[in-house]
Amino acid sequence: MIKSHRTLPSANRAPHFGALATLPLLAAALLWALAPQARAAEPAPPAPVAASAVAYRDVPDVISAEGVVEAVRQSTLAAQIPGQIVELKVKVGDSVKAGQVLVRIDPRAAEQVVSGSQSQLAEAQAGLTNALRSYERSKQLFAQKFISKAGLDQAELDYKAAQARVGALQANAGQASTAKTFTTITAPYAGVVAATPIEVGDMATQGRPLVTVFDPASMRVIATLSQSSLRDVKLEMPVQVEVPAAKRRLTAKQVTLVPLVDSRTHTAKLRLELDNAAGLLPGQFARAYFTTGVARKLVIPAGAVLRRSEVTAVYVLGTGGQLQLRQIRVGEASVDAYVEVLAGLREGERIALDSVKAGLLSGSITGK
Repeated sequence: MIKSHRTLPSANRAPHFGALATLPLLAAALLWALAPQARAAEPAPPAPVAASAVAYRDVPDVISAEGVVEAVRQSTLAAQIPGQIVELKVKVGDSVKAGQVLVRIDPRAAEQVVSGSQSQLAEAQAGLTNALRSYERSKQLFAQKFISKAGLDQAELDYKAAQARVGALQANAGQASTAKTFTTITAPYAGVVAATPIEVGDMATQGRPLVTVFDPASMRVIATLSQSSLRDVKLEMPVQVEVPAAKRRLTAKQVTLVPLVDSRTHTAKLRLELDNAAGLLPGQFARAYFTTGVARKLVIPAGAVLRRSEVTAVYVLGTGGQLQLRQIRVGEASVDAYVEVLAGLREGERIALDSVKAGLLSGSITGK
């Protein structure tokens, strides 16, 4: 007997169809709940970048000259007497005060010279006392006519010779005492130790350099100019000094032309006294900018220029406010933080003042 398996409608299928019907509603509710978080996760629109119009300006026309930083006060302390170095109290880079002991030379030889000179002086003073008494006796004897005039003259001569000998030996004793002080080398002023070309145990000879000290609070730049350029320079105008190693630009507080021209190079030297020169070191390369006049040039702020390897460019604002990178050719930088534009820009075009920020904004815009 064959049984039939026909499926009959069941009452429990109705809830199943109801659950399927509610799925779209649940998905819509979930999307609505996540919408604020998605909106919050969206990146904020980029902040506007400051821009400026390219324009012609009256900028100082300058001549650059290379120079070297040097200390106004720099001293090389040398030995004035021979002797062995017994003490070296400083090293390169140490800060020292005025009068501070730097080096000591063995003082025993100098002390013996002082002792010998003082003994000779004491002997001469005793001889002077004896010569004075003899002279006084001779005067009395001559008054009593017991000795001749020649005897009196000889006593007077002996007395004056004894006086001269005492004076000479006093000078020698003073010289020996002064030489003894040369065994101690002290700092002539407050400064920094630049060099110590000696070690303990070395033999100091007269004139041998021992310590070099300079005053970092007072610095200047020695710049060199050709005779033809010197003719056009206006020394009464402010002179800008750039020290690339220290990333500093200063204004010289005083300019002094050295009244001597090198006959071989036909150049003259100028001393540029610097104010607030902390951080500069003697021997650093410097570049000085001397004003020769005023010229009208197409310039842009130096901060707007982007330099990458051999590319020099700026970000130009287009008509729709979009940033476009454009390669340009620039000239020398002026003393007031502007750069001359030789090619690539026209007057009136607007450029971004901050090239780094403009590059970041340009990248985010292009990425979209």
